[in-house]
Amino acid sequence: MPEGHIIHRLAAEYGSHFSEAGTPVGASSPQGKFSDGAALLDGQRIDDTDAHGKHLFLGFGPLGWVRIHLGLYGRVAFGPAPAPAPVGAVRLRLTNDTSYADLRGPTACELITAEEKQAVHDRLGPDPLREHDDPQRAWGRISRSRGPIAALLMDQKVLAGVGNVYRAEVLFRHGIDPYRPGRDLDRAEWDAIWTDLVALMREGVRHGRIDTVRPEHTPEAMGRPPRVDDHGGEVYVYRRAGQPCLVCGGEVHTADLESRNLFWCPGCQPR
Repeated sequence: MPEGHIIHRLAAEYGSHFSEAGTPVGASSPQGKFSDGAALLDGQRIDDTDAHGKHLFLGFGPLGWVRIHLGLYGRVAFGPAPAPAPVGAVRLRLTNDTSYADLRGPTACELITAEEKQAVHDRLGPDPLREHDDPQRAWGRISRSRGPIAALLMDQKVLAGVGNVYRAEVLFRHGIDPYRPGRDLDRAEWDAIWTDLVALMREGVRHGRIDTVRPEHTPEAMGRPPRVDDHGGEVYVYRRAGQPCLVCGGEVHTADLESRNLFWCPGCQPR
């Protein structure tokens, strides 16, 4: 599932291709599952885009907002006009004189009101990529919870936008055992985690990939081969189970936590 930096990148791309153009868009649903919504949007303008956690919003003025959640299988492809014949199950195609965007396989694609959009924001935790979101809201829940910090970081009601990669990597970078109860963190540790997530995820938005290793642990600095993985990016523990830790040389471990794979280094993240 795409992590929050990808959703913010998509919001910016939709903005640059459509809302900044200021022209009406063509809207269709070749797959047919969003035909009624597309018919309402056809010929209208996108006047704003937004993202919160893993939710993407396209604003159509008085008509409301298209809420998109990609889920596990959703994808967006952009290209230059004229748009080719649609391939596959395209839920929503948007076009203008210069560009097209095809949305395939999302978990959600719906036209909602401004009030319904606000209700989505209200149920989500703060997003490190939303400039004015307050980390205190997340800390209030974490500091009272007996649950493991690794699970809390993935709970979108606690913290929005963080997925499996960012949670594994930020806990490693701060030497925090993933099973430590949230209430056993101190405020300085939480502040450091939040600050690091803001920086790492902003880099993710800029580069379109997740890189978490410090300069002294890059392939060039260590004389090691670059990581080869379809997720891309240089990381410390994510998908490195059984391999040596880049810092201490111990074996990276993995386990199942709430149906998601957890990765950590027991040597660098002691209980």
